[in-house]
Amino acid sequence: MRICCALLLSLLALVPCHATEWFPVPVFADGKARDYVPLAHASRPWRICTLLPHGIDRYWWGVAWGLDEEARRQGVQLGIYEAGGYQFPAMQRAQLARCIQLGADAFVIGAIEARGLCHEIDQLKQRGTPVIDLVNGIDCAGVTAHSRVDFADMAREALGFIRERAGGGPINLGWLPGPRDAGWVLDAERGLRTAMDGAPVRLADGGYGPVDRSTQAALVRGLLGRESRLDYLLANAEAAAFAGQLVSGSPSRFQTQVVSLYATERVVEAIRQGRVLAAPTDSPVTQARIAIDLAVRALEHKGEAYWVSPRIQMLDRASLEDFDISRLVPPGGHWMIRQELPE
Repeated sequence: MRICCALLLSLLALVPCHATEWFPVPVFADGKARDYVPLAHASRPWRICTLLPHGIDRYWWGVAWGLDEEARRQGVQLGIYEAGGYQFPAMQRAQLARCIQLGADAFVIGAIEARGLCHEIDQLKQRGTPVIDLVNGIDCAGVTAHSRVDFADMAREALGFIRERAGGGPINLGWLPGPRDAGWVLDAERGLRTAMDGAPVRLADGGYGPVDRSTQAALVRGLLGRESRLDYLLANAEAAAFAGQLVSGSPSRFQTQVVSLYATERVVEAIRQGRVLAAPTDSPVTQARIAIDLAVRALEHKGEAYWVSPRIQMLDRASLEDFDISRLVPPGGHWMIRQELPE
C-alpha cells in the first residue's frame, strides 16, 4: 500500500501546482481540426451549475479540477455536484432541480444517462438557459453545445492499437465497458462493433457495472474465470487497472494483455509499470475547461462551435514521455471538488 501511494504521489507531483495558460489546444471543432482559444474573461460573474455522475473515479477528480480552474480564470461562480455513482440517476435529477431552484445561469452536465434529463433540458432551452454536454454524451435536442470526445472513436483507437500489435491475426478480446446505458458506453460499443466488422476478432462480453473498484474487480475475475484464453482485455479504467495487477501477479495462469478504454492516473502508472499496455486519452481536464468557456460564450452570445473535442492521443510507455499530464489529472494535493452554487 505504501509503495502504491508513493507511486501515485510521484505521478501527481509532475503536474504544476499553479495553473498556467492551457491554450491554445488542438481540437476538432464541428469536425474541423484547429486550435481552441477561450475567452479572456467573462463579462460578469455568471452562475454556472455543473453536474457530474460521481467523484469516486480519479478521472472525475480531474474534470472537477478543470471546471474549477477555468471558472476562476474567467471570473464566474461555480457549483459542482456529483451524484454518487451511475446507479443514482434520481440523485442527478434532484441536483439539477436544486440548481434550477437556485437560478443558475447555465448548466454543464456529465450525464448519467444519455436521455435521462431530456425533459428538464428541453424546459431549460425554452427559458433560454444554456446546457453544455460534458464528457459522457447527452442525446437531447435542447443541448446548446458539446464538450466531449466521441467514445466510439476512443474504442476504435484502442482496437486499432490491439490489432496492430497482434499483427493481423485472430484475436480473442474481452470487453468490460462500464455502466449500462451511460452515453459514453453506448458510444464505445457502437465504435467497437464498427471497428470489428470484417476483422478476425471474437468478442467476449464481460458485463456491465458502475466503475467502482469492487464492482469492476468482480467483473474482471468473472470474465477471466470464464474465458481463460483471452488474448487481450479492453476495459474501462478501473477494470483495466485491476486486471493489469491481477494478470501480472499470476503470469503462469493468465496470458491476457490489458488495454484501457480511457486513461486515468492509475492507468498511466500501470502503463509505466508494464501492467497495462496502453490507453487512449480524451483529455478530461481540457474537456472541462472548454465546457466552461462554451457556457460563458453561450451566455454572452459570442458563439463557438457546437461540438468541440480534444484530439485523442494513444498513451503507451513511449508516448508518455512527452505527454502533458495536466490534461488528465489535477496537481498533487487536489482531490474531488464538491461545492454548492453560490446564491
